[in-house]
Amino acid sequence: MIPAPPVPLDTIFAALADPTRRAILTMLLEDDMAVTDVAEPFEMSLAAISKHLAVLAEARLISQEKRGRVKWCKLEPDAMRAATIWIQGFGQFDPMDFDAFERFLGSELGGDTEPTQAS
Repeated sequence: MIPAPPVPLDTIFAALADPTRRAILTMLLEDDMAVTDVAEPFEMSLAAISKHLAVLAEARLISQEKRGRVKWCKLEPDAMRAATIWIQGFGQFDPMDFDAFERFLGSELGGDTEPTQAS
């Protein structure tokens, strides 16, 4: 079986941009759910929920499967891997120790080596 090409980050982030879709993903953390159960807590039509589910499925954040007459939704946690890796790239730098930086500048410039206190 040939693996599917990766989903573009834009598609994943667009799917995650909507609070209803994020709420659906949170619900699916617990367990697989029937579409009607997914729709129950929301004050919108089943058709509107189905559109949200289609966006999540297109981003491969969920999968859907028909079991008998019921359509089930399942969270696909690996789908967020690329987005998570991209986001974590921004956390690769340690927080800067401004007090140590100020002491360094003071020693290099011949000024006060103690950090100043804001009043």
